[in-house]
Amino acid sequence: MEVLREIVPTARVIGAFVNPTRTDADAQSRAVEDAARALSWEVRILNAESEADIDAAFASVLEQKISALVVGADPFFNNHRVKIVRLAERHALPAIYMNREFVTVGGLASYGTNIGIGYRQAGIYAGQILKGARPADLPVVQPTKYELIINLKTAQALGLDIPPTLLARADEVIE
Repeated sequence: MEVLREIVPTARVIGAFVNPTRTDADAQSRAVEDAARALSWEVRILNAESEADIDAAFASVLEQKISALVVGADPFFNNHRVKIVRLAERHALPAIYMNREFVTVGGLASYGTNIGIGYRQAGIYAGQILKGARPADLPVVQPTKYELIINLKTAQALGLDIPPTLLARADEVIE
């Protein structure tokens, strides 16, 4: 949320995509609401578990006075990333996503873990289990690296000036 604040400092009402079918949906919503409150933002939770819900959420953006968007981490959203990015573009809505895959298809920015690293770790675990390790004995591995990816072409299309300090912190800038 702080990255989004740096990109869109004038935003006051933020939309947040959450998949209500996730077991952690309430926790995700509370985390977004807490972060928004700390930044003096209002947040509108946009529940989406189907393509129709995505369309409906974007249709309500103007009515709800949403000026920026956070798309939560969820395989459903990742599977529909092209649609979500295109709708954000159509509505001229600055959005931040949880992984780089959104930015590579035209999204504005992402801050999150690298999915490829997670897949590699899963492969390492699978290999250890196949060699006889008991899953209960394997340690829980948390992500240690988060990537900030910014798409300057999208920022320019939205009329946004990305602060140089944010560009300097970015792991990758797509031009």
